[in-house]
Amino acid sequence: MSNYIISTDNTTDLPQNYIEEHQLPLLFMPCILNGTTYDGQNKLLVTDFYQAIRDGALPTTAQVNPEEAKKMFEELMTKNNCDILHLAFSSGLSGTYNSCRLAAQELEDENAPHKVIVIDTLCASMGEGLLVHKALENQKNGMSLEENAAWIEEHKLNLVHVFTVDDLNHLYRGGRVSKTAAIVGSMINIKPILHVDDEGHLIPVSKSRGRKKSLMALLDYMEEHMGSYRDKNDIVFISHSDAKEDAEFVAEQIEKRFGISNFFIDYIGPTIGAHTGIGTVALFFMGDKR
Repeated sequence: MSNYIISTDNTTDLPQNYIEEHQLPLLFMPCILNGTTYDGQNKLLVTDFYQAIRDGALPTTAQVNPEEAKKMFEELMTKNNCDILHLAFSSGLSGTYNSCRLAAQELEDENAPHKVIVIDTLCASMGEGLLVHKALENQKNGMSLEENAAWIEEHKLNLVHVFTVDDLNHLYRGGRVSKTAAIVGSMINIKPILHVDDEGHLIPVSKSRGRKKSLMALLDYMEEHMGSYRDKNDIVFISHSDAKEDAEFVAEQIEKRFGISNFFIDYIGPTIGAHTGIGTVALFFMGDKR
């Protein structure tokens, strides 16, 4: 394996067993819930998090500052004695990428013993997770640090995100969507479909009447955007905010329609879930365009 380590953020929503198996270092964006800050040291069970939202809690989040990013990079250099490839949460949704970029630049200016390459993935949740998964595969297959970074830059906009939410008010409260979009999401039985665009922003693209139709709309979007990747999607990632049955329904329908049988399904974690609320189902795959 090439001599560098891949790191990322907790916003990948990758499960703990995957993180441990791949020894994947995480930079934590904290979630503040009922006056308590949860991060890499003080962890919050995702089931407890969603129950708190049901009980009326309004969680918030904070971005990572350059000092925190620099500290993690320095610790990784000391521990692993190698270069670092960091895949950062979309700059369209957080300032954390810029904090990581500034930290890497400061380390370079200080003649740190190893290189840090920071990539703005323009991805979120398990879309970011799927890109990390691809990067780990590339590393396993012998790609150098520079080759892997170039591959990610070339292909990150092929990482398609599409999702539906039950209630857009959480996204509006966090400044992720407009008031108009939130009002549309509040209309009776109207379920918005959103995606992450080429600038890494959340953008409403359509709406469906009823939950089942909104879930099927995710498949229609996949049909429209896979293009030349139709036979190249060896795995599809699906994340959900306490809507496991709906996520599994989407996976079943994908297998029926496209013949894909390899899925990674897991919860949206607290940092992303603070902005999506309960009932989100998000689908991630490779396609010609977002």
